[in-house]
Amino acid sequence: MHLDVLDLRSFYYRSTLGRAAQRVVRNELVQIWPEAKGQTVAGFGFAVPLLRPYLADARRVIGLMPGPQGVMPWPPGEKNVSVLCEDTSWPLPTGIVDKLVVMHGLETSQKPELLLAECYRVLGPGGRAVFIVPNRAGMWARSDRTPFGFGRPYLPGQLEDQLRAHDFTVRHATAALYQLPSQKPIWRKSAAFLEKAGHKIPMLAGGGVLIVEAAKAKAAMPGGGSVVKTTAGAPASVPQAAPA
Repeated sequence: MHLDVLDLRSFYYRSTLGRAAQRVVRNELVQIWPEAKGQTVAGFGFAVPLLRPYLADARRVIGLMPGPQGVMPWPPGEKNVSVLCEDTSWPLPTGIVDKLVVMHGLETSQKPELLLAECYRVLGPGGRAVFIVPNRAGMWARSDRTPFGFGRPYLPGQLEDQLRAHDFTVRHATAALYQLPSQKPIWRKSAAFLEKAGHKIPMLAGGGVLIVEAAKAKAAMPGGGSVVKTTAGAPASVPQAAPA
């Protein structure tokens, strides 16, 4: 079951641990995708904390938030790009997305197979997706003090097999959040050291999250999602949610 958007917002924007987690995971994403100039970037679940680096140069940035979770306007103080949607039926035309980020979406969905099919549908030919899920072997999945302690944690092989079963080609896999999921000052001070040290040990040795990049291998079949009407020759317009 999806977490509540207010709890997610409180963790990532109002807690020291959440801001640290946001920074670490976003830095990993930027290493995989340094830029998205002229592209359409979407995030599903609660991926908006990771999308800010692409706001300036991307053609369009869309934050898709599942109905059971709830939606919030994002980015703060700017034109809203977030929209409320169903888990398995997004208000996007087939093949419109170049880059897709899924965080707090796959492990909490009650229909993960249909969700992956919808991810595949909205990606254009050669489109890329990054899936960020709790690592079953890590400490973050064992603590309910963070959002990564909820839902189904994965081992690397499990996630990669699931993606391949949905015709994704796995391109890159890593782990992050080697720091302890604790707000205590002593662990906050050692967080940078633990992250640096963690990348020198095997993935299963303690990274809190798995980060897997996958590519769309072939064109999606039409269907699914919500109907988006356009005028002849005009680009599709993605609906936006009213501010909460």
